[in-house]
Amino acid sequence: MRPRLSGSDRRRQIIETAAALFSRKGFSGTTTRQVAEAVGVSETTIFKHFATKEELYAAIIEAKSHTQEILSSVTPTASQQDDAGVLRALAKEMIGRVQTDPTLMRLLFFSALEGHALSDMFFRSRVQHLDDFLSRYIAGRIATGAFRAMDPVQAAWSFIGMVALHIQLRELFGQKAPPHLTTERAVEEMVALFLQGVRSS
Repeated sequence: MRPRLSGSDRRRQIIETAAALFSRKGFSGTTTRQVAEAVGVSETTIFKHFATKEELYAAIIEAKSHTQEILSSVTPTASQQDDAGVLRALAKEMIGRVQTDPTLMRLLFFSALEGHALSDMFFRSRVQHLDDFLSRYIAGRIATGAFRAMDPVQAAWSFIGMVALHIQLRELFGQKAPPHLTTERAVEEMVALFLQGVRSS
């Protein structure tokens, strides 16, 4: 007989299993019964932990976003105004999180494409905070004259867009990069290209 899981462990198990299913079939294409079958419990057990499927999805978003952890790792470098260091750390954190847990990116796409109410929660918890952080940093560097005059939001989108496309090509579309183009090399190239475009001299 398998040991009985604690309530918190069962909750984590449900979240991880549901995340894997949602990332393959989407929110609309996954039922709570399918989640229960994959976990190996009754559907009633699922509803003991999460009153609705929406509540379960919200718990997944909270568990998977990791945005504060990413920003915490980048903030010390930002305080030193190390432009390359900030961009490098941000890109590595974004790529590393998805490589460790590919369900995150798929959930983000499904939530947007299906257009349900929780897609905005996912955007705000995962994307908006990163945009806001980088655009504020860029605005500060423009103010000091280190970066040329530009729209800081658009500049932030441009860098994050480079990183996001890199992640999509590798993790979503399965594109194989040439052997010499390691993740580290790709990050350095993105940082160099961006800084060449934004620096004032």
